[in-house]
Amino acid sequence: MKLGSHWLSVLCQGVLRHGVAAVGLLLLAAAVTVQAVQPDERPKQPVEAHWVTSWAVAPVDFRELSANPLAKAAAPKPGGDVFRGQTLRQQFETALGGDRIRIRFSNRFGKAPLRIAAASVGLSTGADAVSPATLRTLRFGGRDSVVVAPGADAWSDGADLKVEAGQAVAVSAFFDQTVPYATVHTQVSDTSWVVGGNAVGTPKLQGAAPLPLNHIVTGLDVMTTHPVRVVVAFGDSITAGGGEAGQGAYPDLLATRLRNSPSAAQPVSVINTGIGGNRLLTDGIGPSGLSRFARDALGQTGVTHVVVLLGTNDIGRSVLVGMARLPTPEHEVPTAQRITEGLQQLIKQARAKGVKVLIGTVPPFKNTVYWSEASEAMRAEVNRWIRSRHDVDAVIDFDAVLRSPADPLALNPLYDSGDHLHPNKAGHAAMAAAVDLRELQE
Repeated sequence: MKLGSHWLSVLCQGVLRHGVAAVGLLLLAAAVTVQAVQPDERPKQPVEAHWVTSWAVAPVDFRELSANPLAKAAAPKPGGDVFRGQTLRQQFETALGGDRIRIRFSNRFGKAPLRIAAASVGLSTGADAVSPATLRTLRFGGRDSVVVAPGADAWSDGADLKVEAGQAVAVSAFFDQTVPYATVHTQVSDTSWVVGGNAVGTPKLQGAAPLPLNHIVTGLDVMTTHPVRVVVAFGDSITAGGGEAGQGAYPDLLATRLRNSPSAAQPVSVINTGIGGNRLLTDGIGPSGLSRFARDALGQTGVTHVVVLLGTNDIGRSVLVGMARLPTPEHEVPTAQRITEGLQQLIKQARAKGVKVLIGTVPPFKNTVYWSEASEAMRAEVNRWIRSRHDVDAVIDFDAVLRSPADPLALNPLYDSGDHLHPNKAGHAAMAAAVDLRELQE
């Protein structure tokens, strides 16, 4: 125990006036005083209100998607491939609750300015209906409208609306000028409708037509005063889900595990930014993983963790290139070294931002068009590299979880959706169960 000059003076005076017996009492008082000002004993300061991601998606370019025969995005669209004097309403589920929200509108792939003449948000009551008592007008810098530049995003002002984790929210936007389809996403759990006129303040749309794609709305943040972990699942269709998995993609099931965990020390928001058909190294369906990681993963508000699962479509592309079905410059031909170097770049980017990294091994895909002895050797080499990482916070061995005990090069029949490439609901549940929840609480 260190005493200041004041206490030394008091001790000396105590000895002279009252004798040695009084010194013990003075020392006790000094100890109590010193203990009272120890930093560790001071009450913790409350966390300041801050925005965190409660829902987000990774958008793609409509033109690119509709030109790809594998994307199946060429279904008829009401009124053509533009919005003109119409209201778009979209529904999605939040991962985290809060009393105040804001919405992100994106013109990332637009070639012209995007004008939103009016917008609203409310709690969904099913299909295209919104609870009238919860409808809130969205404003942008205090104004009712906003113009979003090509390649840019725009956040609304905060709106007072209480939402709970897992609750359905509906966002409406009115376009009084022609808006070509540009920035879209394909998450199967989201639903969109379009109706003529300005209906942003209408609780139940009349005569609305469903849309096969979701447009422009790409994020919802909530304001909180609690410490929160934001986990971004980053990958391809195995992350995005779809098919038999439906709304049971592994990030959704992981979020459910976290919500139900009795040991969860704080809320965790799990965000799915998977894109079906996405590749790590080169553009395909959606920008490459390398080019979109900074925005779709590290750019989410309050992100603390990323789970990376990419490489399947790169490895598969090597087979198609070898069959001369995909004319490809030599420097773009996938190799194990190029894939692992790409993954290393993602790790470095996350580390530079102070974001924790969990990386998954590439699942098996024998009996698909992607498979050959050469591509299997490439997958094995990539997975060896992943398993040897000491510069990540965790390795999730999805390969070991999903492979067949009878044939480790193939998906377990219990987890096979039927195409031998994508896991079914049980497979996604097994993937979610393979994640150590403790890694997402640190």
